[in-house]
Amino acid sequence: MKNRNIKEWLQKAGIRAIKTMAQAAIAGIGAAAALGEVNWKYVVSASVLAGVLSLLTSTAGIPEVPENAEETEDKEETI
Repeated sequence: MKNRNIKEWLQKAGIRAIKTMAQAAIAGIGAAAALGEVNWKYVVSASVLAGVLSLLTSTAGIPEVPENAEETEDKEETI
């Protein structure tokens, strides 16, 4: 993560992972409810896995966090 603000990256990646976990939980609960019974172990494990995968995917780059300081300066000038 060259030239990135680690704190900002962690915040953005964390928010993205939490949103992903919530979406996975909603999908798991909805699918299980349609079948008649919610298996909470499944819902929790699938949600945690989704969060971990989201964090790993975020290491490749997050659009919300600029790659370098020049991009940040450009964005501030246009605002």
